[in-house]
Amino acid sequence: MLEQERDYTYWQEPDGCYVGYLNSWPEHWTQGETPAELEEMLLDLYAIYCEENRGESIEKKTGRLKVATA
Repeated sequence: MLEQERDYTYWQEPDGCYVGYLNSWPEHWTQGETPAELEEMLLDLYAIYCEENRGESIEKKTGRLKVATA
């Protein structure tokens, strides 16, 4: 299994939710109640990104994400 890393940007909203996006697809945001849940949602978002940009279905995989911090 090949592991890749993708950069993402995130922040915590006043209501406590974590919001973020893949830096390669900044117009599509997702959210989670915890940083771990946000990473799960970002992995799902990445799968959608790959499908839309490759025009094919991909096998869902897990990997490590780098965090861009201010």
